[in-house]
Amino acid sequence: MRTKAAILVEQRKPLVIDEIEVPALKYGQVLVRIAYSGICGSQLGEADGVKGPDKFLPHLLGHEAGGTVLETGEGVTKVRRDDKVVLHWMKGDGINSPTPSYGWGGRTVNAGWVTTFNELAVVSENRVTAMPAGGDMRTAPLFGCAIPTGFGVVNNDARLKLGESLVVYGAGGVGLSAVLAASLSSAHPVIAVDVSDEKLALAGKFGAAHLVNARKEDAEAAVRKLLGAGGADAVVDTTGDPGVIEKAYGLTSARGRTILVGVPRKGNDISIYSLPLHFGKRLSGSYGGGIDPSYDIPRYMALCARKNIELSGMISAVFPLDDINTAFEELRGGRIAGRCLLDMGAAG
Repeated sequence: MRTKAAILVEQRKPLVIDEIEVPALKYGQVLVRIAYSGICGSQLGEADGVKGPDKFLPHLLGHEAGGTVLETGEGVTKVRRDDKVVLHWMKGDGINSPTPSYGWGGRTVNAGWVTTFNELAVVSENRVTAMPAGGDMRTAPLFGCAIPTGFGVVNNDARLKLGESLVVYGAGGVGLSAVLAASLSSAHPVIAVDVSDEKLALAGKFGAAHLVNARKEDAEAAVRKLLGAGGADAVVDTTGDPGVIEKAYGLTSARGRTILVGVPRKGNDISIYSLPLHFGKRLSGSYGGGIDPSYDIPRYMALCARKNIELSGMISAVFPLDDINTAFEELRGGRIAGRCLLDMGAAG
């Protein structure tokens, strides 16, 4: 069996689109036909070598998608053939299977426990979660990374309480989801900071009460004017920019929480005054919002359905797999405000 895939062959080079051989399923593996895949900033970072040299090349990419189960390997009980599923990078219930190896012209193409830039994907049982009845395949990729991470950051990492203030730096997929979660949690005020008016407009639609364009005004001064000298109860950074992280920490109140989602490039260190950490201020990095995908993803999907939240508004662009390199360039150039999807031609 063969499938089309986008392959990372060399860092800082375009992905190669070609057909690869799909391996037979092993214990704990699931074969999924991908309908839509999201493109997360993490994949751009992998392709661009943000964390340094990649020892697993060539390999497949992608960690958020919606699809349909075609086949299950021995031992799999969590999902069945024909189930509509969300694919996610966070480890959920079920077997943590071996990672698959695909064939490509006599070469081996490596893959992790989940990949989604391939039309047919062999994934680990604990990286798929069945959708609730009526789940939408097009918005399903949002629940593979952006929404659970953003919701988890607010609920688990920041532990935001009713009426507490939140500042979010970066209004991409995770930032928008954090804004949405905060608004659902009755946070006040919710402030979004970005350098793109288009992204800020989306943040306003998803619950931000105040929008600050850091390219047009002094963001720190604007936020302090809104919050007062005490600062914010929680500040979330999704940019991974050391300068922004330092400002986020500085805007956090004496007993507030600074949560880091974005990761700086290797070697780009941050510099902070650490004394407040000894007296109640908190600085922490988030790992996927600390969620349990098997429990939280169906819960978040049901919540958004009950609240009639128009999640399609988070999706700003959809490309076919053949145009993935164009999508990457558009994202690198900041020309896509919301989430970018790949249409894998198997919607349903």
